Amino acid sequence: MKKIVLTGGGTAGHVTPNLALIPRLLQDGWEIHYIGAANSAEQELVGRVPEVTFHTVSVGKLRRYFDPRNFTDPFRVVKGVFQAAGIIRKLKPNVVFSKGGFVSVPVVYGAKLNGVPVVTHESDMTPGLANKLCMPFAKAQCCTFPEAVKYARGKGVHTGTPIRPEVLNGDRNQARRRFGFIEGLPVLMAVGGSSGAQAINQVIWQALPQLTESFQVLHLCGKGNLNGAYEGTPRYVQVEYLNEEMADAYACADVLVSRAGSNALCEILAARKPALLIPYPKGASRGDQLLNAESFRSRGLSRVLLQEDMTPDSLVAAVTQLYHDRGALYEAMAAEPTANGIDNVLEQIYKYAKP
Repeated sequence: MKKIVLTGGGTAGHVTPNLALIPRLLQDGWEIHYIGAANSAEQELVGRVPEVTFHTVSVGKLRRYFDPRNFTDPFRVVKGVFQAAGIIRKLKPNVVFSKGGFVSVPVVYGAKLNGVPVVTHESDMTPGLANKLCMPFAKAQCCTFPEAVKYARGKGVHTGTPIRPEVLNGDRNQARRRFGFIEGLPVLMAVGGSSGAQAINQVIWQALPQLTESFQVLHLCGKGNLNGAYEGTPRYVQVEYLNEEMADAYACADVLVSRAGSNALCEILAARKPALLIPYPKGASRGDQLLNAESFRSRGLSRVLLQEDMTPDSLVAAVTQLYHDRGALYEAMAAEPTANGIDNVLEQIYKYAKP
C-alpha cells in the first residue's frame, strides 16, 4: 500500500484542500498520515477523519516583523525538522504533499533529509513565506492562479484548488425552506464574515431597503456580528456563519457578494456562482486579495467593487449589474479548466510519488 504524508496548517484555509483530497486518496488505496502542530486548526479538523493518522511536531512561526519570539522560534523549527525527519524515516512514505503554513517547513525539510519527493500548493497569487522556503525542495508547486506559476522557479503548475465535494452538493429547496425564501425572487448571499469585513456588513445593512426590492438577502455577518435592529426585516435573513449548511446556501444563492480570499474564490468558482468581489484594501492585508480579485475580473469570472468605492448606492448598482450579467459569468466559469483542482493536484502527486 502506498503512503502519503499531508501537511499544512495554522489556519483552516491551509487544511481544507487537504481534507478535499483525503476521500479520493482513500478510494485509491493510499495510507494517509498528517503531520501538524499540537492543539492546532489542523489537529482539530483532521482529528475528525478516523482513517488518517495524525502526528505532531514542534513549530515556530515565521514572521516578517520584529517580535521577541523571533529569537526562540527558529530553535522550535529546527526541533520540528528533526522530529519530522524521524517520523518520515519511520513511515517511509512515497510522497509528501504540503499545503503551506508555517508547520509545513519542518515537514518539507524532513522529507528532503529522507529523499522523499515533495509536492507543494500555493493558494495565493504570490507565494507566502513558508512556500518560498519550501520551494527549493519541491518537485512541483501547484498553483491556484495561473499568474502564480511564474513565481515558482519553473516548477509551477496551474491546478486550481481542491474543493470538498460536499460544498457542491447542496439542496436549493431545502435551503429556501430553512431560510424562509420563496421561489420567483432571486437570492443574494452576502458574506461579510469576520471583524475585518465590518465594512461590508455596514453597507449591506444600509442598502437593505433597496436590495430587498429586487432580492431576498442571506447575510453571513460573522461571529458576534448579528444586528438586532434588522431582525425580522422582510426578505432578509442574517446568520453568524454556516458550517454544514453552507452547501445548501451556495445552491440557494443566485448571486454573491464576498471578500476575495483564495479559498472563497475557489468555492465560488466550483459552485458556479456569479460574484461581486470586495477585496480587502491594501492597508488591511499584504494585497493578495486585490490581486486575486483582479485575476478573476480579468478572466471574466467575477465583477469587482473596491472597498474605497463602496457605498449603499454603488453596492446596489453593482449587484444589480452582476445579476444582469450572470449569463456571461456562467459561461466563463463553465469554461474554466481548474474549477475544482482535485484531479489536477492528484495528477502531480501521483506523478512524483516514488514507486
